[in-house]
Amino acid sequence: MTTTTIPINSKPRAVKPVVKYTWFKERAFSTPLDTLMTLVFLSVICYLGYLIVDWTFLNAVWTEENVAMCQEATGACWSVVDARHRLILFGLYPYELQWRATLACASIILAIVLSCFSFFWTIWRLSWLWFVGFGSYYLLMEGSLLGLQQVTTDEWGGLALTLFLFSSVVLAGIPTGLLFAMLRRSKLPVISYGISIFIDVIRSLPLLATLFTAAVVIPILLPEWLHGDKIWRVIVAFTLFFACYQAEVFRGGFQGVPKGQVEAGQALGLSSWHIFTRIVLPQVFRHSLPGTINMVVMTFKETAIVIIIGFFDVIASANAAIGTAQWAPYYMEVYAFVGFIYWGFIFLLGQYGSYLKRRLSNTSH
Repeated sequence: MTTTTIPINSKPRAVKPVVKYTWFKERAFSTPLDTLMTLVFLSVICYLGYLIVDWTFLNAVWTEENVAMCQEATGACWSVVDARHRLILFGLYPYELQWRATLACASIILAIVLSCFSFFWTIWRLSWLWFVGFGSYYLLMEGSLLGLQQVTTDEWGGLALTLFLFSSVVLAGIPTGLLFAMLRRSKLPVISYGISIFIDVIRSLPLLATLFTAAVVIPILLPEWLHGDKIWRVIVAFTLFFACYQAEVFRGGFQGVPKGQVEAGQALGLSSWHIFTRIVLPQVFRHSLPGTINMVVMTFKETAIVIIIGFFDVIASANAAIGTAQWAPYYMEVYAFVGFIYWGFIFLLGQYGSYLKRRLSNTSH
Protein backbone atom coordinates (compact mmCIF):
# COMPACT_ATOMS: atom_id res chain seq x y z
CA MET A 1 0.00 0.00 0.00
CA THR A 2 1.48 3.27 -1.09
CA THR A 3 1.06 6.50 0.80
CA THR A 4 1.21 9.99 -0.59
CA THR A 5 2.93 12.66 1.44
CA ILE A 6 1.80 16.24 1.20
CA PRO A 7 4.45 18.91 1.73
CA ILE A 8 3.83 21.04 4.79
CA ASN A 9 4.26 24.32 2.88
CA SER A 10 1.99 23.33 0.00
CA LYS A 11 -1.20 25.29 -0.38
CA PRO A 12 -4.51 23.62 -1.21
CA ARG A 13 -5.57 24.03 -4.79
CA ALA A 14 -8.26 26.67 -5.19
CA VAL A 15 -11.52 25.15 -6.26
CA LYS A 16 -13.60 27.34 -8.52
CA PRO A 17 -17.19 27.58 -7.37
CA VAL A 18 -19.72 26.01 -9.67
CA VAL A 19 -21.97 28.72 -11.06
CA LYS A 20 -25.55 27.62 -11.22
CA TYR A 21 -27.71 29.61 -13.57
CA THR A 22 -30.83 29.45 -11.43
CA TRP A 23 -31.75 33.16 -11.43
CA PHE A 24 -34.06 32.96 -14.43
CA LYS A 25 -35.57 29.66 -13.31
CA GLU A 26 -36.33 30.92 -9.80
CA ARG A 27 -38.03 34.07 -11.06
CA ALA A 28 -39.71 32.85 -14.22
CA PHE A 29 -40.85 29.32 -13.36
CA SER A 30 -41.13 29.28 -9.57
CA THR A 31 -44.94 28.93 -9.58
CA PRO A 32 -47.49 27.79 -12.17
CA LEU A 33 -48.70 31.39 -12.57
CA ASP A 34 -45.13 32.62 -13.15
CA THR A 35 -44.60 29.87 -15.68
CA LEU A 36 -47.77 30.78 -17.54
CA MET A 37 -46.91 34.50 -17.62
CA THR A 38 -43.35 33.76 -18.74
CA LEU A 39 -44.54 31.59 -21.62
CA VAL A 40 -47.12 34.19 -22.66
CA PHE A 41 -44.61 37.05 -22.66
CA LEU A 42 -41.98 34.98 -24.47
CA SER A 43 -44.57 34.08 -27.10
CA VAL A 44 -45.52 37.74 -27.57
CA ILE A 45 -41.86 38.78 -27.84
CA CYS A 46 -41.13 36.04 -30.37
CA TYR A 47 -44.18 36.99 -32.41
CA LEU A 48 -43.24 40.70 -32.41
CA GLY A 49 -39.68 39.76 -33.35
CA TYR A 50 -40.95 37.71 -36.25
CA LEU A 51 -43.12 40.62 -37.47
CA ILE A 52 -40.15 43.00 -37.32
CA VAL A 53 -37.84 40.62 -39.19
CA ASP A 54 -40.55 39.89 -41.75
CA TRP A 55 -41.21 43.60 -42.36
CA THR A 56 -37.56 44.62 -42.32
CA PHE A 57 -35.94 41.84 -44.33
CA LEU A 58 -38.08 38.99 -45.60
CA ASN A 59 -40.74 40.90 -47.58
CA ALA A 60 -38.84 44.15 -48.12
CA VAL A 61 -38.10 45.88 -51.42
CA TRP A 62 -34.49 47.02 -51.58
CA THR A 63 -33.68 48.79 -54.85
CA GLU A 64 -34.97 51.88 -56.60
CA GLU A 65 -35.60 49.90 -59.79
CA ASN A 66 -38.19 47.77 -58.00
CA VAL A 67 -40.06 50.67 -56.44
CA ALA A 68 -43.26 49.64 -58.25
CA MET A 69 -43.32 46.49 -56.11
CA CYS A 70 -43.64 48.59 -52.94
CA GLN A 71 -47.37 49.10 -53.51
CA GLU A 72 -48.01 45.37 -53.24
CA ALA A 73 -45.24 44.35 -50.85
CA THR A 74 -46.10 43.71 -47.21
CA GLY A 75 -42.61 44.62 -46.02
CA ALA A 76 -40.51 47.76 -45.92
CA CYS A 77 -39.81 49.80 -49.02
CA TRP A 78 -36.09 50.46 -48.71
CA SER A 79 -36.16 51.78 -52.26
CA VAL A 80 -36.62 55.26 -50.79
CA VAL A 81 -33.28 54.94 -48.99
CA ASP A 82 -31.61 53.64 -52.15
CA ALA A 83 -32.97 56.59 -54.11
CA ARG A 84 -32.62 59.37 -51.52
CA HIS A 85 -29.65 58.36 -49.41
CA ARG A 86 -27.45 61.10 -50.86
CA LEU A 87 -29.93 63.73 -49.71
CA ILE A 88 -30.08 62.20 -46.24
CA LEU A 89 -26.31 61.97 -45.88
CA PHE A 90 -25.23 65.23 -47.52
CA GLY A 91 -28.27 67.51 -47.57
CA LEU A 92 -28.02 70.45 -49.95
CA TYR A 93 -24.36 69.88 -50.74
CA PRO A 94 -23.89 70.00 -54.55
CA TYR A 95 -24.44 66.57 -56.05
CA GLU A 96 -21.34 66.54 -58.24
CA LEU A 97 -19.13 67.55 -55.27
CA GLN A 98 -20.41 65.02 -52.76
CA TRP A 99 -17.20 63.02 -53.09
CA ARG A 100 -15.63 65.82 -51.06
CA ALA A 101 -18.29 65.49 -48.37
CA THR A 102 -17.67 61.73 -48.28
CA LEU A 103 -13.94 62.21 -47.72
CA ALA A 104 -14.65 64.91 -45.14
CA CYS A 105 -16.93 62.60 -43.14
CA ALA A 106 -14.35 59.83 -43.43
CA SER A 107 -11.67 62.13 -41.97
CA ILE A 108 -13.85 62.96 -38.95
CA ILE A 109 -14.83 59.32 -38.36
CA LEU A 110 -11.21 58.21 -38.75
CA ALA A 111 -10.12 60.79 -36.17
CA ILE A 112 -12.79 59.52 -33.76
CA VAL A 113 -11.74 55.90 -34.26
CA LEU A 114 -8.01 56.60 -33.87
CA SER A 115 -8.73 58.59 -30.70
CA CYS A 116 -9.97 55.37 -29.13
CA PHE A 117 -6.51 53.78 -29.28
CA SER A 118 -4.20 54.34 -26.31
CA PHE A 119 -1.30 55.16 -28.64
CA PHE A 120 -2.85 58.59 -29.23
CA TRP A 121 -3.62 59.29 -25.56
CA THR A 122 -1.14 62.10 -25.18
CA ILE A 123 -2.01 65.75 -25.47
CA TRP A 124 0.28 66.31 -28.45
CA ARG A 125 -0.80 63.26 -30.42
CA LEU A 126 -4.48 63.94 -29.82
CA SER A 127 -4.01 67.59 -30.74
CA TRP A 128 -2.31 66.75 -34.02
CA LEU A 129 -4.80 63.99 -34.78
CA TRP A 130 -7.78 66.26 -34.41
CA PHE A 131 -6.05 69.20 -36.05
CA VAL A 132 -5.49 67.06 -39.16
CA GLY A 133 -8.92 65.37 -39.05
CA PHE A 134 -10.93 68.48 -38.33
CA GLY A 135 -8.85 70.61 -40.67
CA SER A 136 -9.26 68.08 -43.47
CA TYR A 137 -13.02 68.12 -42.97
CA TYR A 138 -13.28 71.89 -43.22
CA LEU A 139 -10.87 72.21 -46.14
CA LEU A 140 -12.72 69.57 -48.14
CA MET A 141 -16.21 70.84 -47.34
CA GLU A 142 -15.42 74.51 -47.94
CA GLY A 143 -13.01 73.90 -50.81
CA SER A 144 -11.69 77.35 -51.68
CA LEU A 145 -8.50 77.05 -49.61
CA LEU A 146 -7.56 73.96 -51.64
CA GLY A 147 -8.29 75.66 -54.95
CA LEU A 148 -11.58 73.78 -55.35
CA GLN A 149 -15.07 75.13 -55.92
CA GLN A 150 -16.25 76.94 -52.81
CA VAL A 151 -19.27 75.58 -50.96
CA THR A 152 -20.54 77.90 -48.24
CA THR A 153 -21.76 76.57 -44.91
CA ASP A 154 -25.40 77.27 -45.72
CA GLU A 155 -25.17 74.44 -48.27
CA TRP A 156 -23.79 71.93 -45.78
CA GLY A 157 -26.31 69.43 -44.50
CA GLY A 158 -27.32 65.88 -43.71
CA LEU A 159 -25.17 63.53 -41.69
CA ALA A 160 -22.08 65.50 -42.72
CA LEU A 161 -23.35 68.59 -40.88
CA THR A 162 -24.41 66.53 -37.85
CA LEU A 163 -20.91 65.05 -37.55
CA PHE A 164 -19.37 68.50 -37.90
CA LEU A 165 -21.54 70.00 -35.15
CA PHE A 166 -21.02 67.04 -32.84
CA SER A 167 -17.24 66.86 -33.21
CA SER A 168 -16.86 70.64 -32.93
CA VAL A 169 -18.86 70.87 -29.72
CA VAL A 170 -17.15 67.91 -28.03
CA LEU A 171 -13.68 68.87 -29.22
CA ALA A 172 -13.97 72.42 -27.89
CA GLY A 173 -16.34 71.70 -25.01
CA ILE A 174 -14.24 69.22 -23.00
CA PRO A 175 -11.17 71.48 -22.53
CA THR A 176 -13.45 74.49 -21.99
CA GLY A 177 -15.37 72.56 -19.34
CA LEU A 178 -12.09 71.63 -17.64
CA LEU A 179 -11.06 75.30 -17.68
CA PHE A 180 -14.39 76.33 -16.15
CA ALA A 181 -14.01 73.69 -13.42
CA MET A 182 -10.50 74.92 -12.61
CA LEU A 183 -11.66 78.54 -12.51
CA ARG A 184 -14.47 77.55 -10.17
CA ARG A 185 -11.86 76.15 -7.78
CA SER A 186 -9.87 79.38 -7.88
CA LYS A 187 -8.94 80.97 -4.55
CA LEU A 188 -9.84 84.39 -5.92
CA PRO A 189 -13.50 85.07 -5.03
CA VAL A 190 -14.08 87.28 -8.06
CA ILE A 191 -13.10 84.50 -10.46
CA SER A 192 -14.70 81.68 -8.49
CA TYR A 193 -18.08 83.37 -7.94
CA GLY A 194 -18.10 84.91 -11.41
CA ILE A 195 -17.65 81.62 -13.24
CA SER A 196 -20.10 79.92 -10.86
CA ILE A 197 -22.80 82.44 -11.74
CA PHE A 198 -22.04 82.07 -15.44
CA ILE A 199 -22.26 78.26 -15.27
CA ASP A 200 -25.51 78.32 -13.29
CA VAL A 201 -27.12 80.82 -15.68
CA ILE A 202 -26.22 78.81 -18.79
CA ARG A 203 -27.34 75.54 -17.19
CA SER A 204 -30.68 77.08 -16.22
CA LEU A 205 -31.49 77.89 -19.85
CA PRO A 206 -32.83 75.33 -22.34
CA LEU A 207 -30.44 74.41 -25.13
CA LEU A 208 -32.96 75.56 -27.71
CA ALA A 209 -33.11 79.03 -26.16
CA THR A 210 -29.31 79.23 -26.15
CA LEU A 211 -29.03 78.22 -29.81
CA PHE A 212 -31.91 80.49 -30.82
CA THR A 213 -30.18 83.43 -29.15
CA ALA A 214 -26.95 82.73 -31.02
CA ALA A 215 -28.66 82.23 -34.38
CA VAL A 216 -31.35 84.95 -34.30
CA VAL A 217 -31.00 87.40 -31.41
CA ILE A 218 -27.27 88.16 -31.58
CA PRO A 219 -27.42 89.42 -35.22
CA ILE A 220 -30.12 91.87 -34.12
CA LEU A 221 -28.10 93.23 -31.20
CA LEU A 222 -24.65 93.40 -32.80
CA PRO A 223 -23.43 95.40 -35.79
CA GLU A 224 -23.22 93.53 -39.06
CA TRP A 225 -19.45 93.26 -39.08
CA LEU A 226 -19.61 91.27 -35.81
CA HIS A 227 -22.25 88.80 -36.97
CA GLY A 228 -19.93 86.15 -38.34
CA ASP A 229 -21.15 82.95 -39.89
CA LYS A 230 -24.34 81.53 -38.42
CA ILE A 231 -22.90 78.05 -38.01
CA TRP A 232 -19.97 79.29 -35.94
CA ARG A 233 -22.26 81.31 -33.66
CA VAL A 234 -24.33 78.19 -33.04
CA ILE A 235 -21.21 76.08 -32.41
CA VAL A 236 -19.90 78.62 -29.87
CA ALA A 237 -23.26 78.69 -28.05
CA PHE A 238 -23.55 74.90 -28.13
CA THR A 239 -19.98 74.56 -26.85
CA LEU A 240 -20.62 76.92 -23.91
CA PHE A 241 -23.76 74.94 -23.03
CA PHE A 242 -21.82 71.66 -23.19
CA ALA A 243 -18.86 73.11 -21.27
CA CYS A 244 -21.01 74.35 -18.38
CA TYR A 245 -22.48 70.89 -17.84
CA GLN A 246 -19.11 69.24 -18.35
CA ALA A 247 -17.58 71.61 -15.79
CA GLU A 248 -19.93 70.17 -13.18
CA VAL A 249 -18.86 66.67 -14.19
CA PHE A 250 -15.21 67.65 -13.77
CA ARG A 251 -15.98 69.37 -10.45
CA GLY A 252 -17.24 66.05 -9.12
CA GLY A 253 -14.03 64.45 -10.39
CA PHE A 254 -11.92 67.01 -8.51
CA GLN A 255 -13.88 66.37 -5.33
CA GLY A 256 -13.11 62.65 -5.65
CA VAL A 257 -9.35 63.20 -5.41
CA PRO A 258 -8.15 62.85 -1.78
CA LYS A 259 -6.28 65.87 -0.45
CA GLY A 260 -3.64 63.59 0.98
CA GLN A 261 -2.33 62.78 -2.49
CA VAL A 262 -1.70 66.45 -3.21
CA GLU A 263 0.06 66.81 0.13
CA ALA A 264 2.13 63.72 -0.65
CA GLY A 265 3.21 65.24 -3.94
CA GLN A 266 4.21 68.44 -2.17
CA ALA A 267 6.18 66.44 0.38
CA LEU A 268 8.09 64.79 -2.45
CA GLY A 269 9.03 68.20 -3.79
CA LEU A 270 6.96 68.06 -6.95
CA SER A 271 5.95 71.30 -8.58
CA SER A 272 2.32 72.41 -8.70
CA TRP A 273 2.22 71.68 -12.43
CA HIS A 274 3.49 68.11 -11.99
CA ILE A 275 1.10 67.49 -9.09
CA PHE A 276 -1.81 68.66 -11.19
CA THR A 277 -0.91 66.88 -14.44
CA ARG A 278 0.55 63.65 -13.02
CA ILE A 279 -1.52 63.09 -9.86
CA VAL A 280 -4.73 65.11 -9.86
CA LEU A 281 -5.78 65.30 -13.51
CA PRO A 282 -5.59 61.54 -14.32
CA GLN A 283 -7.82 60.79 -11.33
CA VAL A 284 -10.22 63.58 -12.31
CA PHE A 285 -10.64 62.03 -15.75
CA ARG A 286 -11.12 58.57 -14.21
CA HIS A 287 -13.79 59.77 -11.79
CA SER A 288 -15.60 61.87 -14.38
CA LEU A 289 -15.51 59.31 -17.19
CA PRO A 290 -19.10 58.02 -16.78
CA GLY A 291 -20.51 61.54 -16.76
CA THR A 292 -18.35 62.56 -19.72
CA ILE A 293 -19.53 59.59 -21.81
CA ASN A 294 -23.10 60.48 -20.92
CA MET A 295 -22.55 64.09 -22.01
CA VAL A 296 -21.01 62.99 -25.31
CA VAL A 297 -23.94 60.68 -26.05
CA MET A 298 -26.47 63.38 -25.16
CA THR A 299 -24.66 65.89 -27.37
CA PHE A 300 -24.89 63.63 -30.40
CA LYS A 301 -28.63 63.28 -29.87
CA GLU A 302 -29.13 66.99 -29.19
CA THR A 303 -27.62 67.97 -32.54
CA ALA A 304 -31.10 67.26 -33.95
CA ILE A 305 -32.32 70.47 -32.27
CA VAL A 306 -30.52 72.60 -34.87
CA ILE A 307 -33.30 71.79 -37.34
CA ILE A 308 -35.48 74.30 -35.48
CA ILE A 309 -33.08 77.18 -36.13
CA GLY A 310 -32.80 76.48 -39.84
CA PHE A 311 -29.93 74.02 -40.26
CA PHE A 312 -30.32 71.19 -42.74
CA ASP A 313 -29.10 68.38 -40.50
CA VAL A 314 -29.81 64.68 -40.95
CA ILE A 315 -33.36 65.01 -39.58
CA ALA A 316 -34.15 67.88 -41.93
CA SER A 317 -32.63 65.92 -44.78
CA ALA A 318 -34.86 62.98 -43.91
CA ASN A 319 -37.90 65.24 -44.03
CA ALA A 320 -36.81 66.52 -47.43
CA ALA A 321 -36.27 62.97 -48.67
CA ILE A 322 -39.96 62.19 -48.18
CA GLY A 323 -41.12 65.62 -49.30
CA THR A 324 -42.36 64.43 -52.70
CA ALA A 325 -45.57 62.60 -53.53
CA GLN A 326 -43.61 59.59 -54.79
CA TRP A 327 -41.75 58.96 -51.54
CA ALA A 328 -44.12 60.43 -48.93
CA PRO A 329 -45.84 57.07 -48.15
CA TYR A 330 -42.51 55.56 -47.09
CA TYR A 331 -41.68 57.96 -44.27
CA MET A 332 -41.37 55.09 -41.78
CA GLU A 333 -38.48 53.55 -43.71
CA VAL A 334 -36.63 56.86 -43.87
CA TYR A 335 -37.00 57.55 -40.17
CA ALA A 336 -36.00 53.96 -39.39
CA PHE A 337 -32.83 54.49 -41.44
CA VAL A 338 -32.02 57.74 -39.63
CA GLY A 339 -32.83 56.13 -36.29
CA PHE A 340 -30.43 53.32 -37.09
CA ILE A 341 -27.69 55.89 -37.79
CA TYR A 342 -28.26 57.55 -34.42
CA TRP A 343 -28.46 54.20 -32.66
CA GLY A 344 -25.26 52.98 -34.30
CA PHE A 345 -23.21 55.99 -33.20
CA ILE A 346 -24.68 56.09 -29.70
CA PHE A 347 -24.34 52.32 -29.19
CA LEU A 348 -20.69 52.36 -30.23
CA LEU A 349 -19.96 55.37 -28.01
CA GLY A 350 -21.66 53.67 -25.09
CA GLN A 351 -19.78 50.40 -25.60
CA TYR A 352 -16.47 52.22 -25.83
CA GLY A 353 -17.32 54.10 -22.64
CA SER A 354 -17.99 50.78 -20.88
CA TYR A 355 -14.67 49.44 -22.16
CA LEU A 356 -12.84 52.50 -20.82
CA LYS A 357 -14.47 52.14 -17.40
CA ARG A 358 -13.44 48.49 -17.20
CA ARG A 359 -9.91 49.30 -18.29
CA LEU A 360 -9.52 52.15 -15.82
CA SER A 361 -10.99 50.09 -12.99
CA ASN A 362 -8.51 47.28 -13.70
CA THR A 363 -5.53 49.63 -13.76
CA SER A 364 -6.59 51.32 -10.53
CA HIS A 365 -6.52 48.06 -8.52
